[in-house]
Amino acid sequence: MWRHISVLLLLTSFSLETKGAAQSNFGTDLQGNPVPTLIVPNTRLVVLVFAASDCPISNRYVPEIARLNGEFSPRGVRFWWVFPNPGDTASVVARHNREFSIGEDTVLDAGQKLVRLAQVDVTPEAAVFAVAGGSLSELYRGRIDDRYLSIGSERPQPSVHDLEAAIEAALAGKPIPKPLGPPVGCSIVALGK
Repeated sequence: MWRHISVLLLLTSFSLETKGAAQSNFGTDLQGNPVPTLIVPNTRLVVLVFAASDCPISNRYVPEIARLNGEFSPRGVRFWWVFPNPGDTASVVARHNREFSIGEDTVLDAGQKLVRLAQVDVTPEAAVFAVAGGSLSELYRGRIDDRYLSIGSERPQPSVHDLEAAIEAALAGKPIPKPLGPPVGCSIVALGK
């Protein structure tokens, strides 16, 4: 019972901290509704996977993210596809998600708030956040695995699964391993200042 009360208090605290401010929304969903929170009850970790509908490298990772979501969501890990590029409108991303059978939550980061929060600059790149005390605390940022050595140079199968290792370590309360290499992909289109 105390665990349920703790989760409720955590969510209430998070909601109160973000409610009403211009910064309260993390972006919009595919129907144009604000996304006021990235967590639901029993969320231990939030994983943001930054993507672009026209990036072939991020599109190649759709099956891997679906696999990780299937493995970790029962353990309190919430995955979000984040589309930060201006050309990725709701209709473009909805069509993209249908074509690639993306079933995880999706947020359009038109203001690039999540890009700044995670400090990412390519797609695909992932960030893992712990949910504690009503806030998100970044634990990991980097590549999903070592499949891509550079643009145009790809291994048949990855040998290092950086994102999976980071999630496993976080759930076990162990130190989070650093990515063993940089993410390889398409640059996120920076918004004009």
